[in-house]
Amino acid sequence: MPTFNMGIRELQLGGQYLGALRDSTDLKGDFDAIRGRFDEDGYVLIRKFHDPAKVLNARRALLDSLDNAGQIDRRFALDEGVIAEGGRGSFAGGAQAAARIPSYLEVVESPDVLEFFANFLQGPAITFDFKWLRAVATGGFTGSHYDVVYMGRGTLNLFTLWTPLGRTTYDMGTLAILEGSHCSERLEKLRATYGKMDVDRDNIEGWFSNDPIEVVEKFGGRWLTTEFEPGDAIFFGMFTLHGSLNNSTNRYRISCDTRYQRADEPADERWVGENPKGHYAWNKSPALPMEKAREKWGV
Repeated sequence: MPTFNMGIRELQLGGQYLGALRDSTDLKGDFDAIRGRFDEDGYVLIRKFHDPAKVLNARRALLDSLDNAGQIDRRFALDEGVIAEGGRGSFAGGAQAAARIPSYLEVVESPDVLEFFANFLQGPAITFDFKWLRAVATGGFTGSHYDVVYMGRGTLNLFTLWTPLGRTTYDMGTLAILEGSHCSERLEKLRATYGKMDVDRDNIEGWFSNDPIEVVEKFGGRWLTTEFEPGDAIFFGMFTLHGSLNNSTNRYRISCDTRYQRADEPADERWVGENPKGHYAWNKSPALPMEKAREKWGV
């Protein structure tokens, strides 16, 4: 069985710590079933959630942007997204130009996406104006965390949609979700401590752990992941513990996180408006290490 790096560990796919996400594509259009699947799993994976052609158009535009910044190795075809020597990962959000590319917004703000969440939420839906767009370079990954610690000032009935822009294999650093983490009694204390944190208010590190084995042994379950084709996407809630595998390739993993909620519920003011302010205090001074916070919380 193949092995992949996640944080500081190497995990075997199909082994004790790393398994497969459940595919819910067959439920598409049946929103009672989708709500039931979300309640059961804490996430919903749908293949071809987006129009694949639109996703590939957005990918080309974003690769052009990286190329113009000298971050692409042009000895290879642009679409391969091979990282230039000295190239580094990048992030774009808010009013930054890359996050406002029309072909990208046509994917994540499309009428089809907003209609999907309106049906799922049983009321008109909105998306945050701030988008989280990433080109993850070699060695890049995301540690395990709850999204609520970054955007918990509005409704908690808020959902993250993770969309890879292009084919994304395990070794490029696919999203991983901790099985049962949204409802397990073993995570009740985590939700009551770490899950009450606000990174701007508390100026504390956001990731709970870089050690996926430690998390499994403490809270149970397995990390679940899959490979993604253009158009595939997965959404999950604010208290679903997640992270990613490491990108061990020489190509950028281009992906985005976008958020959706009911229009009649309060929205976190940091992420809405023509030019969202985003994190205004977090990391403006040395942040409290998560290790020290965890000692205090006893988790």
